[in-house]
Amino acid sequence: MSSGGSAYAAAGVDIDAGNEAVALAQDALTATYGAEVLGGVGAFGGLYDAAALREMSAPVLAASVDGVGTKVLLAERAGEYAGIGHDLVNHCVNDILAQGASPLFFLDYVASAKLSPKKAAAVVKGVADACRNCGCALLGGETAEMPDVYAADAFDLVGAVVGVVEKMQRLPRGGIAEGDLLVGLRSSGPHTNGYTLIRSLFADVSLESVPEGHDRSLGEMLLAPHRCYYPLLRESLGMRDGNIKALAHITGGGVLENLPRALPDDLDAVVRMGTWPLPAVFSLIQQRGCITDREMYRVFNMGLGMVAVVSPSALNSVQQSIADETVVIGELVGGDGRVRLT
Repeated sequence: MSSGGSAYAAAGVDIDAGNEAVALAQDALTATYGAEVLGGVGAFGGLYDAAALREMSAPVLAASVDGVGTKVLLAERAGEYAGIGHDLVNHCVNDILAQGASPLFFLDYVASAKLSPKKAAAVVKGVADACRNCGCALLGGETAEMPDVYAADAFDLVGAVVGVVEKMQRLPRGGIAEGDLLVGLRSSGPHTNGYTLIRSLFADVSLESVPEGHDRSLGEMLLAPHRCYYPLLRESLGMRDGNIKALAHITGGGVLENLPRALPDDLDAVVRMGTWPLPAVFSLIQQRGCITDREMYRVFNMGLGMVAVVSPSALNSVQQSIADETVVIGELVGGDGRVRLT
C-alpha cells in the first residue's frame, strides 16, 4: 500500500463515505427529536428520557424489529430510495400498533457492499420523515459497508421500534366473541410482502411502463409505500370503552395467516371476498402469474393493511373515529382459529 492512501478503503470500506452519509441526513434525523431525546447525532447510543411514562398507570414497552425484504431490490432497480424508508418505519409501527402501543423511538440499519452517501442519506431521510409523521424519534442507527457480505449495488434495510401501551389497554383484549365484526382498512398495495414473487413475475417489464387499462406506471404501483395506521387508529385505541378488541396487521402470510394471530383458538374469521375494493395491482399480479385466489390471500394483503375486531354495537363509533375508508369484511364464528374465505 503506497503512503498517503487508505488501506481500509482499498479493502472496500470507505470511512469518509460513511461520515458523508450521516452529514447528509443529519437535518432529517434531528427533525424527529423532541425534548425526550437527550444528546445528538454521533453518540455511542441514543438516549430517551422516559420520565413521562411515570404518568401512566402500568406502562408496558412494546418492541418490534423487521426489514422490507426484497423490495429493496426493486427500489434499487427503480432508483427510488426514500419510499423504502417509509416502508420500514410504517411496517414496524403497525406491528406494535397491533398490541395497542404508541411508538416512542426507532433505530435503523442500512448495509451495502459499497456505500453511496447520497443513496444512504435518501433512505435515512425516508426513515426520518416516516418517524416524524407518527411522532416517533429516530434515536440512532448504523450505516455499514460490507463488500464481502452483500452483492455489488445491493443494500439491506432493517429497523426496530420501541413503543408503550397501558397494560390494561393492550391488544388483543378479552371479550372477543362470535358475532364480532371484522373491519378492514385499505392498503396502498403489496406493502412490503411478496416481492420475491413480484420481482420474478415482472423481471422483464419496464417499471416505467403503464400496464394496459391502468393509470399508473408499474413502478408506482409496486413501490407505493407501506401505509401507517397509527395516526388513523390512535383515537379509537384511546377510547375508554375499548371499542377495538383486536388488530391484525396483514403482512407476510397475508389475510389467511395474520387474522388468526389476533383471535382466540375457538373462533374462525369469515372473510367475504368482494366486500372491499381490490387494488388493481393485485389483479395484475394474479393474472400475470396465473395464481390461485387462495395463494394470493396467503401471500398478499389483497388491499387490506389492517383489520380490526369490533362488536356490532361499537361499529358506528369505530368507523366514525377513523378518518379513512373502512369496510366490514366479515365476522367471527365458532371454529378452530382459522380464516374461511367466502
